[in-house]
Amino acid sequence: MASQRLGLAEEPGPSPGESELAVNPFDGLPFSSRYYKLLEQRRALPIWAARFIFLEQLESSPSGVVLVSGEPGSGKSTQIPQWCAEFALARGFQEGRVTVTQPHPLAALSLAMRVADEMDLTLGHEVGYSIPQEDCTGPDTLLRFCWDRLLLQEVASTRGSGAWGVLVLDEAQERSVSSDLLQGLLRNARLGNLPGDSRVVVVTDPALEPKLQAFWGNPPIVHVPRGPGVCPTPVYRDTVPTDRVEAACQAVLELCTKEAPGDVLVYLPSEEEILLCCESLSREVEPLALRGPPPRVLPLHPGHGPAVQAAYEDVDLGARRVVVTHWLADFSFSLPSIRHVIDSGLELRSSFLELEAPPLPTPRICEENLSPLVLLLKRRQIAEPGECHFLDRPAPEALMQALEDLDYLAALDDDGNLSDLGVILSEIPLPPELAKALLASCEFDCVDEMLTLAAMLTAAPGFTHPPLSAEEAALRRALEHTDGDHSSLIQVYEAFIQSGADKAWCQARGLNWAALCQAQKLRGELLELMQQIELPLSQPAFGSEQNRRNLQKALVSGYFLKVARDTDGTGNYLLLTHKHVAQLSPYCCYRNRRSPARPPWVLYHSFSISKDNCLSIVSEIQPQMLVELAPPYFLSNLPPSESRDLLNQLREEMADSSIESVSPSTQEFGDACVLQ
Repeated sequence: MASQRLGLAEEPGPSPGESELAVNPFDGLPFSSRYYKLLEQRRALPIWAARFIFLEQLESSPSGVVLVSGEPGSGKSTQIPQWCAEFALARGFQEGRVTVTQPHPLAALSLAMRVADEMDLTLGHEVGYSIPQEDCTGPDTLLRFCWDRLLLQEVASTRGSGAWGVLVLDEAQERSVSSDLLQGLLRNARLGNLPGDSRVVVVTDPALEPKLQAFWGNPPIVHVPRGPGVCPTPVYRDTVPTDRVEAACQAVLELCTKEAPGDVLVYLPSEEEILLCCESLSREVEPLALRGPPPRVLPLHPGHGPAVQAAYEDVDLGARRVVVTHWLADFSFSLPSIRHVIDSGLELRSSFLELEAPPLPTPRICEENLSPLVLLLKRRQIAEPGECHFLDRPAPEALMQALEDLDYLAALDDDGNLSDLGVILSEIPLPPELAKALLASCEFDCVDEMLTLAAMLTAAPGFTHPPLSAEEAALRRALEHTDGDHSSLIQVYEAFIQSGADKAWCQARGLNWAALCQAQKLRGELLELMQQIELPLSQPAFGSEQNRRNLQKALVSGYFLKVARDTDGTGNYLLLTHKHVAQLSPYCCYRNRRSPARPPWVLYHSFSISKDNCLSIVSEIQPQMLVELAPPYFLSNLPPSESRDLLNQLREEMADSSIESVSPSTQEFGDACVLQ
């Protein structure tokens, strides 16, 4: 058999008397006693029975593609990468290292730590990971776990090599945009830097298996047998609770009071509710009269950073773990110790097409803004995005909207190809509108402030829960800026740096210390990238009147697509481009002001669908600035509304006045519109 020829049919497992002589083939060092302890656990996983057939198929697949289909918790995400590393080692790594993609950065980090432990190797050397603002790899890295979006950026970038001998696309059923597009590009054979004799392993839930099998042209499939387990018993509440967080907390406390054995997993829709639940549980479990140690309450969501690893650490057997999470734990994380699941049954998504939850997540490519995707396809010189193969093709209207948005941002030329500006935008790892604002800051002499703002908007977008005390509320108000949330974020970052990146300083103000540290790293990376591209920089000038106006103009240059107007003076904001009505986020700085509490025209960073449809990260703008900086055809193409009529009327008035005399403000705007 092929695997026997490779010498991979059995995992190293000498007798106890020989264990001290066994050498790890990856680093040449003797195996530790922990390796054998973990090896026994690995052999008990359901996927272990499929090890031989997987290695055989990996060696003999005619197309080089292998599908692995198995239930969550079967061990796919930890064992498949190790077997691929053994396969590559047997071939001398002549085709390159093993790269494993994950749809969530924290999953890549967590799996790298776990697999390095199981392989008895050093994290950052033979086993590494690449996630935003953290590249823990080196020249000796043979097995790399990577966020799928980063790998996609490497593939699209002229600077990324992307060389690998085996590529494992894990959690394909999550249907992230990056994972779907990577599969489409691989199927199209469009990757110019693809190694010659490479292998592609697609790991999925059984529900997506038929679609993937048809997409890849009937490649060999390795089925993971079901493991032994007890069918869970669902228990439903008679009525829908008005307060999900309170209901979840009460259910956890009931389990703790009954002292039912096993850890608890709690599902809530949003990160805000996760944090509120954790804080409430941490307070309420203390006074409980329990025989053992109090439960450990652990949040599991992207904003929690590397601290999420605490959910997997071995703890005192008497301490129950209560893990509070959302969609992140559906497929990317498996917690074998969980015995009780408390599920709110809700998930925040950008659209709801069905009344009942589908067996698998809706493809993100059918929900998300496709501008970054189209920009990437243009960067790969795929003339028409419609020509690319997709597991599920996006709606033509969505692709056309993305092309139109990129055209508004001046990323496309008259032929529909990337303009010079578009090429630069595609090299910056930010959403197109934020990348455009960063480039515009070069013209408006506020690069230092926009670098900070870009990093904060990406990694640490402000407060995520209400203040827990009057003292915390007062400390927060001291960080607010009169110009709105964007300037407040800059002020928060500068105060964080002045504090020496102190964790206690963040905790006293309800700020996420890990997220702010990520923002600091990202800012440094963006600065280095701008220096590589040889873009002009500027000296810090935050707080001056000129810098205030320059920063507003840079923001409007990128975010004119995200403007809303208070149509009735009561805080009901109409989005100019989509005619949705939304409210300001509860954490918006304008909420804390008496008069005028809500500005008439605002620029926002994101719009989220919730019970109130919130606008997050909001700053006031003047409509004159929007008329001056937005492309004229953008204003003409807005949906019919009173807001559009006001803007077009203002444009005519400003055009008439410019005929009589060129005003200083008009000249100032006009000179700075080079990027348009």
